[in-house]
Amino acid sequence: MQVFKFGGASVKDAQSVRNVGEIITQFPNEKILIVVSAMGKMTNKFEELVAAVLRSDEAMRSSVLAEIHEYHLNIAHDLFGKDLEKSIGMFNDVFLELIKVCNKAAKFKPAFAYDALVPFGEFLSTVIIANYLGSLQDCAFLDASTVIKTDDKFRQATVDMEQTEINIRNKVLPIFSKTNLVVTQGFIGSTKKKYRTTLGREGSDYTGAIFSYCLNSKSLTIWKDVAGMFNADPRFFPKAEKIDVVSYKDAIELSYYGASVIHPKTIQPLQNKNIPLFVKSFLDPHEKGTIIQENAHYSIPCYIVKSNQVLVSLSPKNFSFIVERHLSHIFNIFDRLDMKMNIMQNSALNFSALFDANQFDESSMLEHFSGDYLVRYNTNLELITVRHYNQEIISELTQGKELLLEQKTRETVRFVVRDSKPL
Repeated sequence: MQVFKFGGASVKDAQSVRNVGEIITQFPNEKILIVVSAMGKMTNKFEELVAAVLRSDEAMRSSVLAEIHEYHLNIAHDLFGKDLEKSIGMFNDVFLELIKVCNKAAKFKPAFAYDALVPFGEFLSTVIIANYLGSLQDCAFLDASTVIKTDDKFRQATVDMEQTEINIRNKVLPIFSKTNLVVTQGFIGSTKKKYRTTLGREGSDYTGAIFSYCLNSKSLTIWKDVAGMFNADPRFFPKAEKIDVVSYKDAIELSYYGASVIHPKTIQPLQNKNIPLFVKSFLDPHEKGTIIQENAHYSIPCYIVKSNQVLVSLSPKNFSFIVERHLSHIFNIFDRLDMKMNIMQNSALNFSALFDANQFDESSMLEHFSGDYLVRYNTNLELITVRHYNQEIISELTQGKELLLEQKTRETVRFVVRDSKPL
């Protein structure tokens, strides 16, 4: 049995959905569970819907709902043609349920409202895809939230893997005794009280790993619009090279540092059961792609660039040393503000942390820190990470840059830079 994950780009329109069908037909005798994301950029559109609902902006809510409905209906019409009416009954049911939730969600807390509404993008996607694949071969639909159980930290839920494994094995294995193909959603789970939760943005990769772990699958394949994992983003590094084989350790390090090919949580469940992960192109499915497995090795440097960064520096006003008590206080505040650090460093009298600009809450940060700390920050910075570096690489990447912070281990170097000001 295999698990396939198809992201939004791979199901963005009718032709893309047909391509999914063509890929599946290449595995005629395999049992396959398919994890599907919201179509195209629909998660962004659902986030607009959440904002409109929480603001009680009826005009915007109606407009966004109309866009969501039209987008999906056009794809369904292209796929099913004359059979449209008998093929989208479940789609209509899901959309009516979405409207009902919208009518109640203005009273919800923001994170709860997000998790109540955004998963509908995955449900609309999967009902269309399951119907289409069902026209090609026998296919079952699974609501992932009925089997993946989490805590109640909405928008960043933690999976109860023990209960989830029991649920998946009890519910999914009997389905596979009747059919070779199951379609389900990425990114979502539910609490003990059956409230829907999400596993973090781009969390569908992680969902694929959860199902692979619980079903002891032969492999997990993530189908992307790239030919595999590269040692750098080709948009920034034109000479980027594809890596054929990567170890679990390197993959989890690269994803932690910001490599966007796979979600950071994806590797751990796979490594625990030694399940290989394939990253392949849905545009060219016959190519080998990249395999992530135990004890693989590559020697070429890997580059990760995160732009639009903010470096925050905190210094105690009473000139006391930065000790464990200060660090605990600082970390707790950043956690409450949901400001996730990309890098941190401290000295005797200074603590520095780097954030994505869209997570930098200046007013709240100043409110919490300015009483006890001198607060300074720099904006428009870059965080450059190089795994398997050498001094020549460091010199090349920092040339013409002002170096604000640097960290090195034996395998990885990270530095925060900005363009040097002209003399």
